Amino acid sequence: MDIFTVFSIIGTIAFAMSGAIVAMEEEYDILGVYVLGLVTAFGGGIVRNLLIGIPITTIWTQGMLLKTAVIAMTIAFVLPVKWLQTWKKSEAFFDAIGLSAFAIQGALYAAGKYPISACIVAAMLTGIGGGIIRDVLAGRKPLVLRDEIYAVWAMAAGAVIGLGWLKTPLELLILFGVVIVFRMLSVHYDWRLPRRSLKFALAQSVHTDEKRAAAAKNEQVEGEHQ
Repeated sequence: MDIFTVFSIIGTIAFAMSGAIVAMEEEYDILGVYVLGLVTAFGGGIVRNLLIGIPITTIWTQGMLLKTAVIAMTIAFVLPVKWLQTWKKSEAFFDAIGLSAFAIQGALYAAGKYPISACIVAAMLTGIGGGIIRDVLAGRKPLVLRDEIYAVWAMAAGAVIGLGWLKTPLELLILFGVVIVFRMLSVHYDWRLPRRSLKFALAQSVHTDEKRAAAAKNEQVEGEHQ
């Protein structure tokens, strides 16, 4: 079993479980659990394949990974609630495992065949694509685009692999651990990318305009009384 397969299995288990648990939180039936779990586990890879020109039909050659995902989702579906609560407490950690594994896997797909930009995009899409599709299907705002720093770590892994700095299985395993550590640090310390909220700014602007209009009206009324 090569290092590529190892990362594929790790990412598939982590994201299939994640999708299944989100489906149960949204009270989906068992079919919804399997659909959301499979989408989370394979959605990012399908989007990546579309972008870098790999046939989407390659998913049907990944029988072992499909079986692995089904087994992981079945286990999630029958686990006692207490165990699921324990998983939820450690959700960020397992999510970081999936992100790191799939980001490296995606970058390895593009490394040596495409420029570094393709490696970065492939790593990012493979790492966060399934989670975005999962959240959209579950009716949630994609956490990966508004939560703590998330996609940046996948892009960094893609850049390192695209530059050819890390190639051996041991080096890739070290990178796997480093991405997990930085993802968990961003959760613990609530690291976030700069953001600008137009919602608050526009609300303040409307409130200010209303106050000005009210003040102008009061002045007009006072002038008429005088």
